[in-house]
Amino acid sequence: LSSEPDWASVTLGVFVCQGCSLLHRGIPHISRVKSVQQESWEASEVELMAAMGNEAAKAKYEQKVPAFYYRPKHTDCKLLREQWIRARYERNEFEFIEKQEPYSAGEEGFLWKRGRDNGQFLSRKFILSEREGALKYFSKQEARDPKAVMKIETLNATFQPAKIGNPYGLQITYLRDNSTRNIFVYHSDSKEMVDWFNAIRAARFHYLQVAFPGASDEELVPKLTRSFMKEGFMEKTGPKHTEGFKKRWFTMDDRRLMYFKDPLDAYARGEVFIGSKENSYTVLPGLPPSTQGYHWNHGITIVTPDRKFLFACETEAEQKDWITAFQRVINRPMRPQEYAVEAHFKHKP
Repeated sequence: LSSEPDWASVTLGVFVCQGCSLLHRGIPHISRVKSVQQESWEASEVELMAAMGNEAAKAKYEQKVPAFYYRPKHTDCKLLREQWIRARYERNEFEFIEKQEPYSAGEEGFLWKRGRDNGQFLSRKFILSEREGALKYFSKQEARDPKAVMKIETLNATFQPAKIGNPYGLQITYLRDNSTRNIFVYHSDSKEMVDWFNAIRAARFHYLQVAFPGASDEELVPKLTRSFMKEGFMEKTGPKHTEGFKKRWFTMDDRRLMYFKDPLDAYARGEVFIGSKENSYTVLPGLPPSTQGYHWNHGITIVTPDRKFLFACETEAEQKDWITAFQRVINRPMRPQEYAVEAHFKHKP
C-alpha cells in the first residue's frame, strides 16, 4: 500500500493502492471501490471509512492468519494478491478458523506437470505428507511407487506465471544428490494452486520448528519459501576461458548460481557457489583484457578461491542488476551451514 492511496473500498472501509483496487473490482459483491479524489462520496461512506480504516480492518480480517500463510507484497504476482484479498474479505478465513483449509494436514490431488523431455503438461497425482516429510508425485494414476520423492527439508516453491506461460504456474525445486531439480506445475483453479503453495509452506514451517526448536516464528517464516534473487540470460565461457561464449539461462537462488540451456529445463547444466568476501569471493565489472569469443559487450567476472567465472550481459542495465545481486550475496557473511554446502558443492563444467 503506497503512503497516499488514491482508492478506497467504501463497503469494507479500507484504503487500497491502484493495483489492489483492480483486484477488489473482481469481488463486487464484497467490495465497491471508489476514487478518493475523483468521485463524490455519500456521507455514510465517509462515516464507515472514519469508523473502520486500515488498522481496524486488519485487526478484524487478519485475526487468525497462520504464521506460515504467505502475505503477498505489492510486487508479487496477481494470483497471490487476489487470493489474499479473497481469503480475507470473501471467505473470512482469518476471522473464523473453521473456514480455513487444513493446510497442516498436507495436500493431495492432481496438478498439471510439465514433462521433462517433451515439454507437454500432463495430469499427475501429487501427495504432500508432513508425516513422511516429503512431496511425492506419481506418473500413473494406479502406480504404487512415486516417480519422485522430494524431501521437505530442501523443498522450495515460487510462482512463475510468465516463465511457465500459465497465470497459475508454480516452480517447485528440491535438491537431489546436492544438485537442483526443477518441476513446473499448474492447476486450473487459482485457489487450489495457492492452497498447495501454503500447504508446502506449512510443511516447511513444521519441519523447521522441529529442526530448530528454539527459533521464533519470526526467524523461521523467511526460510519457508523464497523467490529467486535474479533470473535472465547471460553468456558464459568454460574454465579455460578459450571456448566461445554460449547463451544460457541463469537463476540466482541465494548462494547458488545455476545455468540452464532453456529456462524450463529440469536440471541445471552447472551450478556455481557464491561465497562471501571474507572467503575471497569478489565480483568485478568487465572481462580480462585477453578474453575473446563473446557477443554481448557488458562483462562480469566472478572471482572465487578456485577460479574466475566470466559472463557477458546484453545490456548495461542487466549487467548492473546482476552485479547488484552478486554483491548482495558476497557482502553477507556465510552461515555455518553454508560452509558445508560450499564443501559439498559440485561444479559441473
